[in-house]
Amino acid sequence: MLDLPLDEIRPSPENDRLYRPIDPADPQIVKLAGSIGEHGVQEPLLITQDGWIISGHRRFAAARLAGLGTVPCRIAPIVKDADHDRFMTLLRECNRQRVKSFDEKLREEIVSVNPDRAYRSLIAHRSRRSAIAADRMAICGATRRAEITEAKMPFVDAINKVLDDLAAFCPLSARQIHYALLNDPPLRHAGKPDSAYRNDKASYKSLTELLTRARLVDLVPMDAIADETRPVTTWKVYRDPQDYMRDEMAGFLQGYWRDLLASQPNHIELVIEKNTIAPILMPVAEKYCMPTTVGRGYCSLPPRRDMASRFMRSGKEKFILLIVSDFDPDGEEIAHSLARSLRDDFGVRGIEPIKVALTAEQVEQFNLVSDTEAKLSSSNYRKFVARYGKGVFELEALRPAQLQAVVQAAIDSVLDTEVFNAELEQEKSDAASLAGVRAVVCKTLGTWKAEGAN
Repeated sequence: MLDLPLDEIRPSPENDRLYRPIDPADPQIVKLAGSIGEHGVQEPLLITQDGWIISGHRRFAAARLAGLGTVPCRIAPIVKDADHDRFMTLLRECNRQRVKSFDEKLREEIVSVNPDRAYRSLIAHRSRRSAIAADRMAICGATRRAEITEAKMPFVDAINKVLDDLAAFCPLSARQIHYALLNDPPLRHAGKPDSAYRNDKASYKSLTELLTRARLVDLVPMDAIADETRPVTTWKVYRDPQDYMRDEMAGFLQGYWRDLLASQPNHIELVIEKNTIAPILMPVAEKYCMPTTVGRGYCSLPPRRDMASRFMRSGKEKFILLIVSDFDPDGEEIAHSLARSLRDDFGVRGIEPIKVALTAEQVEQFNLVSDTEAKLSSSNYRKFVARYGKGVFELEALRPAQLQAVVQAAIDSVLDTEVFNAELEQEKSDAASLAGVRAVVCKTLGTWKAEGAN
């Protein structure tokens, strides 16, 4: 054993990559430095013949922090650069007894693995796992789409203008673009003066076909168009626990929502008939933390039961149900049948339904023009036509901003505004309190992590 000057000893960079870098501010290193300053280095460092530390990186850092000039060392009969594989094996073996984190243990085991053998095993395993046992379907034929000609470009330009004007509401459905085009109808074909865009099936078909082709050649952004009727599910996964923990800490105590409607004298909810309208109206409902149900036509039993249950739990006497549906035979009946079911099937006696949109009054107010007639196949056809005539209108006939304004005005009309504003002020106070708690907890966890890392 020799006492060697600290300046002649070199910490191994491989130790930092295999384990954790030594932090002189680490409380455990500071504690060790205090012990070494009082009692000296009790266990000699193990170093190579060319001065690289094999075992003792923490003792080396603590000795330097304690102000020592020399430390006791044992010399291993090895030169690091001459036999690096042997050096790495010794580095790992000398750290076997120390408490290590999972990722350190993982990297430690990697040192023992023969890389060529491991890679051959990986390729063989990958081949086995990727083998397909099922019968494969032959791909027949080829997809051939017509090119977009110059005569179609004004139509494409009109679509992109709609997307620019309604950028705040993107992605849009094809139906929303359809109605927006009716405000300034383009020619579907520049060489055909009689091809003006209309509210009919032929124009809508031309639009959907052009949207497909234009997105495939990047004339229209792919993500600007939504199809809410064909949902896709993916899972939020992580590469490792560290990524997950960082994500969790970033969002810790950040998802608080105060029940802004708790103090209202009435229970209030919003029902939207169709998926395509939900992205437009959800930001409005969010301002009030208002329960919102998207029915996709007539609501099934479970959503109706849940509405009734929320009302019963509220303990309030009156249930104000704001309904947003098309102005057509089925859209009108959706509003009535939902209210009847809540009253008769679920015992909600205080139900007060309000058709917020689309109404006959709004058709007149916004000067909407219809080229579509009520469907004869609807069981509610006669009643609707007798009262309103044959013209029908979808919710998309209103511009997104118009629809938002209509719904927000309806909500404000049934709110106790003074009570609601008081809840908003309390939410601000709640947010400040939570921010303080979050700061304390994050600081505590950071200290715990630092201590637990040793």
